Amino acid sequence: MTTARKTTHRAIPALLIAAFLVLAAFIPSARAALTIDEEKKLGREIYEKLEKANAISKNQKVTDYVRRVGEQILASQQRVPWDFQFYVINSSAINAFATPGGYIYVFRGLIALSENESELASVMAHEIAHANARHIDQMMERSKKLNYAMLAGVIAGALLGGGGGTGAAVAMGSMAGVQTLSLQYSRENEEEADRFGMSYLAAAGYDPKSMVDFMKLMRRHEFYSNNIPSYFLTHPGTSDRIRYLDGLLEARYTRKGKESIVGGFRRVQVEMLMDERNLEPVLIRFRDDLKKNPSDVNALYGLAVVQAKMGQTKEASETIKQALSYAPDDPEMLRDAGIIAYLGERYAEAVVYLRKAYQINESDEETVLYLGRAYEQTGDTFTALELYKKAAATGSKDEQITYGLATAYGKLNNEAESHYYFGSYFKMKKKKDSALFHYRAALSKVPLDSDRAREIRQEIETLQKPSEKPKAVQNDPRGPSRTRKSPY
Repeated sequence: MTTARKTTHRAIPALLIAAFLVLAAFIPSARAALTIDEEKKLGREIYEKLEKANAISKNQKVTDYVRRVGEQILASQQRVPWDFQFYVINSSAINAFATPGGYIYVFRGLIALSENESELASVMAHEIAHANARHIDQMMERSKKLNYAMLAGVIAGALLGGGGGTGAAVAMGSMAGVQTLSLQYSRENEEEADRFGMSYLAAAGYDPKSMVDFMKLMRRHEFYSNNIPSYFLTHPGTSDRIRYLDGLLEARYTRKGKESIVGGFRRVQVEMLMDERNLEPVLIRFRDDLKKNPSDVNALYGLAVVQAKMGQTKEASETIKQALSYAPDDPEMLRDAGIIAYLGERYAEAVVYLRKAYQINESDEETVLYLGRAYEQTGDTFTALELYKKAAATGSKDEQITYGLATAYGKLNNEAESHYYFGSYFKMKKKKDSALFHYRAALSKVPLDSDRAREIRQEIETLQKPSEKPKAVQNDPRGPSRTRKSPY
């Protein structure tokens, strides 16, 4: 449920972002530029560092949305040298950037600031244009004074410190050494990216005027917040660019395009807000939106989810019902209405909402999980088990579905299968001793020549093998990846 998505929302330190911008401008002193293959390799290295630093959003719905907008822009273009990839950076900064090899990164803050899909697309089109024109390669050539020691200092300082202490000092010292380098796009680069970006935008069917609208929006943000959007720092000459683009609109792009093509932009913004760790400002934001438009279904939905996350179950129930009065067949709202009812121990009501959500979208694992739980609470364990089994049969690797299988089989007095799935659950949780205990218990309750017995023996043998010590590069400080949402 969106009320309980288990993701990390650590703000990305400015020094970390600076480090990767410097990395994007890196070139060994013995080279003047990089080949296509070398740019692809460097782009991948940057991505891996961002991933290891937990900078990339794990919200798959938001990431998929950004990717679909990017694909809409690319669909109208001629062949390009990159297989473009799109990612969302977990930061409230208003920024976006391209790195070598066709990697486009959009910050959560920029998505939140945009007023419609076309404005977001305008920024992405601009960044795609930088990549296609290989402006990053040109930037590298201008910045060839940067050496390995400087680069290592900036990255190490950003990753180790970020907010202060030794790491920050190292980073700041290294940044001082590179301030004189040309780490920004030139004015010529910007004009070319604007020109091509606007043509991409129009060809994709979006409104070309959105590029100017977004720049003006950032200017207003700067005026009211006294905070210069970071996008301005890496893309200079904004006032001149606005005048230049206004001229292009008058002379060439006179036909108005669409503000929305992929659709669902507002819901994506709400999804991001519901993921925030500090919920009080989000609560205020949704209430302010509802003061302007009491029938804003997305604001109602977001408010309900945030209320549930804050423990205001009764208020959340009333709000989600109001949202459903405007969109009674929305599967996500039906699912979350069911989960809110479940958390409020209104299990029969939860079944009604969740069953309708399941009929619309059977592939939503969270709907399956909570519908199964609600059935169990109403005493219909057999139906719950059938739901869990169907999810497992379609390839679900969700540990909570596996746990549901274990408990349902236990309630139906099938000890062998209950122990087997508890073993599988604890294996997923990397609790070796508990997994072995349940697998052995399951083995004692099945015929020794059965397929299940052979499967269990294989699991036991695998768990008993000495584990190899992982290499340092394989260590992930975030622990195992997890996209499932949890009620707490």
